[in-house]
Amino acid sequence: MVDPHTVEVNGQRITAANILVATGGRAQVPSIRGSELGITSDDALTLPSCPKRVAIIGAGYIGLEFAGIFHGFGAQTHVLYRSDKPLRGFDEEVRTFLGEQYTEKGIHMHANCSPISITLQPDGHTKLLKTSDGQELLVDEVMFATGRHPNSKNLGLEACGVAMAPSGAVKVDAFSRTNVPSVYAVGDITDRMNLTPVALMEGMALSRTLFKGDPSMPDYQGVPAAVFSQPPVATVGLTEAQAVASHGDVDVFTTSFKPMKNTVSGRADKMFMKLLVAKQSDKVVGIHLCGPDAPEMLQGFAVALKCGATKAQFDATVGIHPTAAEELVTMRSVTRELRGAPKPHEAAAL
Repeated sequence: MVDPHTVEVNGQRITAANILVATGGRAQVPSIRGSELGITSDDALTLPSCPKRVAIIGAGYIGLEFAGIFHGFGAQTHVLYRSDKPLRGFDEEVRTFLGEQYTEKGIHMHANCSPISITLQPDGHTKLLKTSDGQELLVDEVMFATGRHPNSKNLGLEACGVAMAPSGAVKVDAFSRTNVPSVYAVGDITDRMNLTPVALMEGMALSRTLFKGDPSMPDYQGVPAAVFSQPPVATVGLTEAQAVASHGDVDVFTTSFKPMKNTVSGRADKMFMKLLVAKQSDKVVGIHLCGPDAPEMLQGFAVALKCGATKAQFDATVGIHPTAAEELVTMRSVTRELRGAPKPHEAAAL
């Protein structure tokens, strides 16, 4: 950006009434000795061949998705993460279930573990990864999946007076406008909710605001999300901890089983399902799935949650047999009843 109404691209200056910044994020690499020997998810997509041994640092969306990919291609796969479970921020039972599924598949899960250094070995290819718990792993590739930073460097934003957070995120209001009236930002560069469909929602809301005379704010309530791990995870609404903090009295319904198609085929993949119901209103406030086709089945149930469906309405819905999804409308027995005073300041109620 040259000024609040002008950008320069390859020497050409372009002016506009408004400027939208939507440059996304870039991979973050930790500052450890030998970090330059590692790769990121961007690099992984252009590898000439699959490594025989790979260590993945991080167990979020990207780390677990690539762990499944590398393992599926036959690589000996290690996943290192600082916490006691993968997928920080997700429901605790889902985190436990997925970690167990990965271990059963033969993926080496290293909890409470961080990288210390990477050293290239004399053969010029193999890398020695030393970890905080004293392990020394010989691998062909080390992939960093340790998060992404807003891609805001060298855009000239600061020079034009655009307010930035310490993380590099562009600060915006509820309508995606920065403190400079003609400059807007959407997507990962704002570090609000970093999901592709959310960025699209923000862009559509801004389009209505600017071009249709309909001031629109993105709605972040009840946004579904999926992790294309193996098996995949799909979730919408509140986690168990958030539900208790928001609603106090919560009924938890869970089930775990092997889908019929896996029973017939002999595949080992299991399914885990969880419904969280606010006792007072009977509304379903959280749905968490882990298993085959979880993202596909959750998309429709996300609509139900967004519309405020109750557990009674779930129970009154006839299931489609034989499907795994029918379990979501046939869970009748409460797994556990959680009772406590709601704390609205700790989590947003649906």
